[in-house]
Amino acid sequence: MDFRTTIHTPDNLGIMHHSDAMMMLGSCFSDNIGNKLRGAMINVDINPFGTIYNPYSIASSVERIIAGTPERGIDLFSGSGVWNSYNFHSRFSLPDKEATLQKMNARIAAAHERLATCQTLIVTLGTAVVYRLKSTGQVVANCHKVPQHNFTRKMASASEMAQVLSTMVEHLHRYNPGLRIIFTVSPIRHIADGLEVNSLSKASLRVAVASVNKAYRDFTGYFPAFEIMIDDLRDYRFYAPDMVHPSEVAIEYIWQTFQATYFDDASCQAIARCERVMKRLGHRPMSPNREVVERFNADTRSVVRNLAKEYPYIKRIKEIQNILSVQ
Repeated sequence: MDFRTTIHTPDNLGIMHHSDAMMMLGSCFSDNIGNKLRGAMINVDINPFGTIYNPYSIASSVERIIAGTPERGIDLFSGSGVWNSYNFHSRFSLPDKEATLQKMNARIAAAHERLATCQTLIVTLGTAVVYRLKSTGQVVANCHKVPQHNFTRKMASASEMAQVLSTMVEHLHRYNPGLRIIFTVSPIRHIADGLEVNSLSKASLRVAVASVNKAYRDFTGYFPAFEIMIDDLRDYRFYAPDMVHPSEVAIEYIWQTFQATYFDDASCQAIARCERVMKRLGHRPMSPNREVVERFNADTRSVVRNLAKEYPYIKRIKEIQNILSVQ
């Protein structure tokens, strides 16, 4: 007797490879899976604009990446002792205006180059609720704790979001014809406005994505992260203590499902080996015996060198570069 409903995804599609270059855009679930990819030594650019939740801001960030449009000083405003942009997450906000601009524009330039050549873009939609700045009509990616009376709040319709995302997909396909675009709906619950609003929001996102995928099925797809969390892992023990975000166990389960769906067998084997080595690199032996510590470090360097011989493309990773530079 089964006491849970398992979400079945196609097994081993083999459309992603360990050597691929990827980009993640969207909600903090992009950070979750992006960090799993990075922990497997996969070449991934995670959220060049920081965490973004609504489709309008995600599409706007894509347009800026494609065009390489830099942020301008006029785009920034001061608040809480730092300089902010409505286009960027607060992780880019710094006390110095010029440093903020440099940080933002360096990410735009790097993402512009990456997007032109990468094989896969994974877009995670978080919410259909959008906030527009009253003074300009701009949909903001982040309100930066600016008082709410400065914004109008609206639930975007599925058809409106489908149009925005369709335009984004068409522009992406022209910019990089070989790009595969995988959509997901974030399993993270946005409950500040209540569970009813969250349910309507997620349903609208799902309908919008289904419409886009139907029209562009040759180079888009959908990964059911939301359905796995809501239906397969239907238990509060799979949530973090805030009852909003998935727990580490849930993220690992979704990551394993993602691997089994998209990566070929050889890539899955490479991922497992690289994950073990990355964990080893994060380990610091606590022994007071200097010889033990030196032997561990020497063994680690040997393991990394052997791995880099088998998978030469991992040499681009900073941690690997640091190890290989030690004689």
